Amino acid sequence: MSFSKDGAPADPGAAASRMAWAKVNLTLHCTGQRADGYHLLDSLVVRAGVGDRLDVAAADDLTLTVSGPRAEGVPTDARNLVLRAAEVLDAGAGRGAALHLEKHLPAAAGIGGGSADAAAALDLLAAHWGVPLPTETAQFGADVPVCLTRGPQRMQGVGEILTPLSALPPCHMVLVNPGVDVPTPAVFSALSDKNQPPMPEVIPSFAGFSELIDFLSAQRNDLAAPAIARGPVIGGCLEALSDAALARMSGSGATCFGLYATVAQAEAAAHRIASAAPRWWVAAAPILAA
Repeated sequence: MSFSKDGAPADPGAAASRMAWAKVNLTLHCTGQRADGYHLLDSLVVRAGVGDRLDVAAADDLTLTVSGPRAEGVPTDARNLVLRAAEVLDAGAGRGAALHLEKHLPAAAGIGGGSADAAAALDLLAAHWGVPLPTETAQFGADVPVCLTRGPQRMQGVGEILTPLSALPPCHMVLVNPGVDVPTPAVFSALSDKNQPPMPEVIPSFAGFSELIDFLSAQRNDLAAPAIARGPVIGGCLEALSDAALARMSGSGATCFGLYATVAQAEAAAHRIASAAPRWWVAAAPILAA
């Protein structure tokens, strides 16, 4: 089956599909904490051209099957955000759908795997059933609203304030995950200062790759230090990406990314890292413009 850039089938007669692209936090500033414990963030978020794929076909009952290289351990019941999103969207109407998730992204990795899957389910099933999207999608996870968008976004608040940004210059990345468990609550709890400065009030447009790197180099991921303290191998991932124009951790970890000007540079780095650390998850991908 052939697919268009947004993951929809090129053949209109084929089962409908959506891609659940990896979400990458190029920056992540922790700017405060609400009384209810939720942390306030300021983050530049993009989608990388690697992800899971969700297919839907007509069926009497609502079911989920999972395959793919990262399928092991992925639940197929209500613990999976795909089914939880589907059940909320159905709103008790008893609609059926046969969902199949092809899993490529590692779980709990700071790149929105489960949230991206939930967003793909909402988008796909809203079209399949002919129903509107919920007005409140953060109920499925703080990253779900941004995973429903296209193009770079400034994400603020607890993830609900989204500001579309100008398209970034062509840019390629290598994503590296060492398979270490760094639970998000523990990483946030270990952050000593939760009132860090935000990004500049105005995020500029970037004329080229070097301007983007200059801007990003002046920003931060405030969760990197506590995540590395819990999983020191994350520091090894950053060292493995030392030839990148910029290397940083995404989200609360453990996935790290390196930015490269060309696809050849990114693919060469990915091959080098995968050869040296065959147990790590490594992927080269472009930053998606839309």
